[in-house]
Amino acid sequence: MLKKVNTFLKLLIKDRELLKITFMDYFARTKVSHIFSDKFYLSLQYKIMVKKKINWEAPQMFSEKIQWLKINDRKKQYINVVDKYEVKNYIKQSLGEEYVIPTIGIWDKFEDIDLSMLPNEFVMKCTHDSQSVIICKNKEQFNFKLAKKKIDKCLKKNLFWYGREWPYKFVKPRIIVEKYMKDSSKEELIDYKFFCFNGKPKYCQVICDRSTNETIDFFDMDWEHQEFIGISSFPNEFKNNKNIIKKPFNFEKMKEFAYTLAKDTRFVRIDFYEIDGKLYFGEITFYPASGFGRFEPEIWDKKLGNMINLNDDQRCCYEK
Repeated sequence: MLKKVNTFLKLLIKDRELLKITFMDYFARTKVSHIFSDKFYLSLQYKIMVKKKINWEAPQMFSEKIQWLKINDRKKQYINVVDKYEVKNYIKQSLGEEYVIPTIGIWDKFEDIDLSMLPNEFVMKCTHDSQSVIICKNKEQFNFKLAKKKIDKCLKKNLFWYGREWPYKFVKPRIIVEKYMKDSSKEELIDYKFFCFNGKPKYCQVICDRSTNETIDFFDMDWEHQEFIGISSFPNEFKNNKNIIKKPFNFEKMKEFAYTLAKDTRFVRIDFYEIDGKLYFGEITFYPASGFGRFEPEIWDKKLGNMINLNDDQRCCYEK
């Protein structure tokens, strides 16, 4: 254990990017930071993560405007939209039940789950975060003790304190188990993430081979490959896929649904999967990489920022 700790400390000293992320994670978990206002905390976090002072009065960058939206765009309906269970009802009403990945069950704590009733394959995660996903492909070989340890730890976290992503402050932590979805022609599912500006999808971020050799590509709404790449707050090396990425069969329907779900928002990302030719909803997020992601070339932080209009009168601050 001591050897692992020493190795990690040496890595932190050498890798400044990893150091700042580790520091912010510790800072968020330290309740002393809870006394800071959201605006002060985000100003500090932005300085550490982006190495620039945030311009609250006239934000220009995509990363700045995402922070501005955290403070100024607080609509009550966002709470259910980011809840991984509640959002399914919203999608059923907005798009149709056939586009929702089936839910096997939902529980308040791990002890409530009847493990014997779970299928051989499933996906387990918390409803209130993005780090708790556990995939089971064979229940006989699945380590339930390790899964419980991870889930119990995640249930204690409130994602809001890490990046002040406002809606997560009020999401009830629960455990959801879903059907394990797989495509007969691919090892891993491809993520299609639509970046929607002022209610309209403009770019589709395509992520392939996420768990093995992740690649990131952006396409416009005519499926023309774009020059920029990103977005991640972690010190990853971005790279395009070496193979030609084919336009998904359901691309036009994805665009149509993105329009429907992005209505009345300044910025939102709508995610989909295409599995054996059928379209499924993934998730909705208002703050990709919590607004601290990087783009290459860097000029795209400004170009994408220019696409978010903050000049209309839609501010809505909801406090519970």
